Amino acid sequence: MLSIGRRTLLQGAAAAALSTMAGPSLSTAGAADAASPFKLPPLPYAFGALEPSIDAMTMELHHDKHHAAYVKKLNEAVKDQPKVAAMPLEEILSRLSELPEDIRTTVRNNGGGHANHSMFWQVMGKGGGAPEGDLKAAIDSDLGGLDKLKEDFNALGGKVFGSGWVFVAVTPQGKLSLVSKPNQDTPLMEGGRVLLGNDVWEHAYYLKYQNRRPEYLEAWWEVVDWKAVGERYAAAKAGALTI
Repeated sequence: MLSIGRRTLLQGAAAAALSTMAGPSLSTAGAADAASPFKLPPLPYAFGALEPSIDAMTMELHHDKHHAAYVKKLNEAVKDQPKVAAMPLEEILSRLSELPEDIRTTVRNNGGGHANHSMFWQVMGKGGGAPEGDLKAAIDSDLGGLDKLKEDFNALGGKVFGSGWVFVAVTPQGKLSLVSKPNQDTPLMEGGRVLLGNDVWEHAYYLKYQNRRPEYLEAWWEVVDWKAVGERYAAAKAGALTI
């Protein structure tokens, strides 16, 4: 079981204190510069690096067009809300109900899209190896081992109706679990954290796999970077994992 780090406890205490303060609400303008607080992260490898599992054209369109659009629309949504713009993205997503109603849905969709895709690029890479150490132990104990994880993960991803994501998440109790979400929703919206996740929107696979989502889900495991996932797991145990 994961331990809850000191930073997590401090963040929780700070959030509790904030909720009881009679200070300004999230919709009140602050001193933060909200002009363009969210940035498109660079892809950490070449567009064709994940061939043949994911083709170069899909990667280019996915990163440079789809993800870029989420970032642009998120910045537009918070441009008149500097206090919101100054918050970490994971905090914004965990406090959606407190956002001004006129931007809430836009932030949910585009903030979720930005967080999900930022995670997605990080957990992939060519020749990703296999889970090791504490990560392997957690997968074995919580998810029945790597083969069972892949089987259940692919089945869950195949059942997503329309567009969405399938994740390995860290529950508030510190356990690994499988969860699917519609659209650009994320476990961050319930205060959870994501170890890895796969995008099952058609734009993630249609150029190569057309309607063969199960084939895409199977091929995706060939490009999971288990070293990167292990680093995310260590960060989660330390209470330092963000998006």
